[in-house]
Amino acid sequence: MTNGEKDRAPAGGSKRFAFLVAAGIFLSRIAGLVRDRVFAHYFGNSDAADAFKAALRIPNFLQNLFGEGVLSASFIPVYANLLAREDEKEARSVAGAVAGLLALTTSVLVLIGVSATPYLIDAIAPGFSGEKRELTIRLVRILFPSAGLLVLSAWCLGVLNSHRRFFLSYTAPVIWNAAMIAAMWKFGGRTAQYPLAAIVAWGSVVGSALQVGVQLPVVLQLLRGLHLSFRYRADNVKTVVRNFIPVFFSRGVVQISAYIDQLLASLLPTGAVAALGYAQTLYLLPVSLFGMSVSAAELPAMSGAVGTEKDVAEALRGRLDSGLRQIAFFVLPSVVAFLALGDVIVAAIYQTGQFKQPDVTYVWGILAGATVGLLASTLGRLYSSTYYALRIRVLRCGLPSCA
Repeated sequence: MTNGEKDRAPAGGSKRFAFLVAAGIFLSRIAGLVRDRVFAHYFGNSDAADAFKAALRIPNFLQNLFGEGVLSASFIPVYANLLAREDEKEARSVAGAVAGLLALTTSVLVLIGVSATPYLIDAIAPGFSGEKRELTIRLVRILFPSAGLLVLSAWCLGVLNSHRRFFLSYTAPVIWNAAMIAAMWKFGGRTAQYPLAAIVAWGSVVGSALQVGVQLPVVLQLLRGLHLSFRYRADNVKTVVRNFIPVFFSRGVVQISAYIDQLLASLLPTGAVAALGYAQTLYLLPVSLFGMSVSAAELPAMSGAVGTEKDVAEALRGRLDSGLRQIAFFVLPSVVAFLALGDVIVAAIYQTGQFKQPDVTYVWGILAGATVGLLASTLGRLYSSTYYALRIRVLRCGLPSCA
């Protein structure tokens, strides 16, 4: 069996890994839908709902820039490639260095974010004023440490995915959602909306810590302990950093769109920010289930491909074509469902308590507009994984023809 044949052989295994990722994401997304349904029951499209959704998005900007997507694209290719070459000692060293640098960077940014929260609100939600603005500031300061913990959770995910432990890493967010659901269930019936929003924010912090806690024991077992360092001058760590920078900026460009959405929604009447959040939860469901599951399963396999330039190119091309077909097969029906039956879907999930029929129509309109780009957005996840796998090969070898 040639090296190219070895690389092609695990294709069936990648489908199994994609299923595990999809199963884990499905459970976490279902938990997210339950959380949003409970949230809609108690908050609807109120000022408190707007404040919480805006506050949750602001520290999530930090998580999106440093978390799962960026860290996976920069760290997993290097770490998985070292594992494929059976250089476990160096792989552990790289993991410890990345964890140390990540912890230091996010800690500094969290401190800055907590101190500069009023200015962030003015920049991201300029339409908020009075008590609504003050509540948003309070919630952001509570939630910022939660974002830092979720970034560390993304590092755990990178280690677990490289070792093909997909299910745990993608089901861990269930605990984060469960903590917020528990907070709303316990206090929602007897607490006003503004103080309840603060309680749910603290539930998010507790859930973030638990999300890291359930992954960390397995990660420590795989790494045989945690050896934190700041070895940014080591060659493989430099490769991670070099790979991190362009992905960081590309994710930053994507976040500009989310920033503009948030800014414009804050200038609209009460409920716009909350409705945008409800719609995005539904929109991201097929992106996560079908785009993320396939791309997350393929990234370690693509990064670990070895052989001649021809062998590797053929293996990656086969994986890319197969993955694109899988994604399109599931996403196209999702597009049709959101456009034709979006009101039924929104009503079935959210219409309860404070969430009324006019809110259903409002959220459906937002969802229908976003659905136009759903297929392209989902396919882009797999193209990104392929690009990062190719990039790490060039960075490690110096030449594309490196065997």
